[in-house]
Amino acid sequence: MSIDKAKEVLKIEAKAIQSLIKRIDNSFEKAVRLIVKTKGRVIVTGMGKPGFIAQKISATLSSTGTPSLYLHPAEAQHGDLGRVTKDDCMIAISNSGETEEIIRLLPIIKKIGSALISMVGNKNSTLAKNSDCVLDVSIKKEACPLGLAPTTSTTVMLAMGDALSVAVQQKKRFKVEHFALYHPGGNLGKRLLLKVGDIMRVGSANPIVSEDLPVKDVLLEITQARAGSASIIGRNGVLKGIFTDGDLRRHLRKEGDITKKRIKEVMTARPITVRPEMLAADALQILHSKNIDEVPVVDKKGKPVGLLDVQDLLKAGIV
Repeated sequence: MSIDKAKEVLKIEAKAIQSLIKRIDNSFEKAVRLIVKTKGRVIVTGMGKPGFIAQKISATLSSTGTPSLYLHPAEAQHGDLGRVTKDDCMIAISNSGETEEIIRLLPIIKKIGSALISMVGNKNSTLAKNSDCVLDVSIKKEACPLGLAPTTSTTVMLAMGDALSVAVQQKKRFKVEHFALYHPGGNLGKRLLLKVGDIMRVGSANPIVSEDLPVKDVLLEITQARAGSASIIGRNGVLKGIFTDGDLRRHLRKEGDITKKRIKEVMTARPITVRPEMLAADALQILHSKNIDEVPVVDKKGKPVGLLDVQDLLKAGIV
């Protein structure tokens, strides 16, 4: 019984969202233009459940390049309207279009001079008639069996808000670099911002040795650096190869004692490399695809400047 009811709710809400498609018209395009040309911020307001939707829409706008804040309509009547300026654009959300707390704001908003976009379920409502632009979010019925609790109506408001936010984002040519700027925290920010050069091992933690050095001396360098490999260079300082723990085990199985050999005889020549300016997330993909744990970091001339270990990516929270 509960499963049947849940499926019914989802069907009702899905059908309501689908019905929005035919309402994406000139009014929607006007709303996008109003937001794009706004010099100030987009102020989103709503009371009750639509208020929660307003907060989400405001957050989505902010994270995609449009400065925005949520304004509680009741608090607005007690001083918070001071946050609103003529350079701002307001989005007021109300299913009935007659929400008392919002209707009371209309004369003040007009006096301030802010543009007003309404998201309403009644295009003939007071809010709609006093708006510069109206987005129709009307529904046939709520998913609530009593027809009382905001369910379908708030889902439709949220969907329309997402459509509006994404359309504005596209109009502003908002790119991944901009998105990263507004999301510096957490795994998302790290994947978009963190470069190999930010976390690579350098100095004493990055063993770089001559191709003519004996294996035993290279092993000592690796041990002292507490690394899993050493970068091998020629006389011109350009990377020639890499010697890893895996290389050591393979050669020991095949040849026995190799400690007296020159490192160039047992190294892996022309290894995979990455650059310092590469995104750490992209470097991780290389490590995974090549099934390796460490990779030398080289500059434009091919000289080693660092060492990137998969453990460094784990510690940085990239994985």
